[in-house]
Amino acid sequence: MTGPAAACAPAGDAAGGAYRPLLQWDRALRLIRTAEEVCLACHVVPDGDALGSMLALAQALRGLGKRVLASFGEPFTVPASLRFLPGQEMLVEPSRIPAAPQLMIALDAAGPDRLGGLAGPASRARHLIVLDHHATGRDFGPAVRLVDGSAAATAVLVDELIRRLGVRLTNPMAQGLYAGLASDTGSFKYPCTTPQVHDLAGRLLEVGVRPEAVSRELWDRAPFGYLQVLAGALARARLERDAAAGHGLVWTTIARADRGDVRYDQLEGVIDQLRRADEADVAVVLKETDEGDWYVSTRSKGAVDVARACAVLGGGGHAGAAAATAAGRPEEIMDRLRAELRAAGPPTPEPEPAP
Repeated sequence: MTGPAAACAPAGDAAGGAYRPLLQWDRALRLIRTAEEVCLACHVVPDGDALGSMLALAQALRGLGKRVLASFGEPFTVPASLRFLPGQEMLVEPSRIPAAPQLMIALDAAGPDRLGGLAGPASRARHLIVLDHHATGRDFGPAVRLVDGSAAATAVLVDELIRRLGVRLTNPMAQGLYAGLASDTGSFKYPCTTPQVHDLAGRLLEVGVRPEAVSRELWDRAPFGYLQVLAGALARARLERDAAAGHGLVWTTIARADRGDVRYDQLEGVIDQLRRADEADVAVVLKETDEGDWYVSTRSKGAVDVARACAVLGGGGHAGAAAATAAGRPEEIMDRLRAELRAAGPPTPEPEPAP
């Protein structure tokens, strides 16, 4: 989300009951097959799963002869680490998405707020398909849902949709799906890395994906200025051993003035360094956007459900990784989040993946 990516267990349904996937394949296939134009939208500041999945699906739909418009809300800038993904010629400015599309597919967005400026077209679309691996999405209202919180990534669902549409998987599509799968499993190290995940990764490699090339682009490249921003963020980090119901909290901030010439979209990896602290189950990074809001990234090692905590800020995600955007001073935002972390409780047990 920028999407958050970590332990992928859903946090249960809104009523606190057991989570159940909602996979309306037949309805989704009928809508897609009869559509002449399909608009695709993923969440703002897209991560590897959001953009990779959307571009893979866009190419598959183009192969079926559909007119395809793919976009994401402002800021409309592809993160530097994702510029290697094929299919970006199909991206259009969000202003080019019709105000009321005939068919729109929202990918990897836990709720309409995550679509930014494209939430309006999604709400006015004649038909909306929500395609996501976040166990949320109720705020989208009437929609056809392909939602499975037990899926490791939205890429898993897009792969299945492409298969059901009868489209042959190509190398460019596979690169997007592999980027999504690798991103949301933390390079296959998070608990959502199941045998089925490795099966899918193997199929993508058979189509010609080079894992070392994808990994280099996603994780092993950064401008020198990023190292300086990272050093400053780590120097400002605070450890609160008794926070998060005694499980420990480590957090830091990155204001616009702190990052100099480093772009906002290049800061995603900071939290992966912060969360290494043994003394804290929860890690939080507050990053000031170009618009002056604060993007709150959270991670948990398993003792605290950060999705429940982020919900109070209007965000969401997974039990092990969630995010929200908030206005105000970072200290005030942390006070609100800290209070929720005290009561968030442990994650709901992860469901067995579908056979």
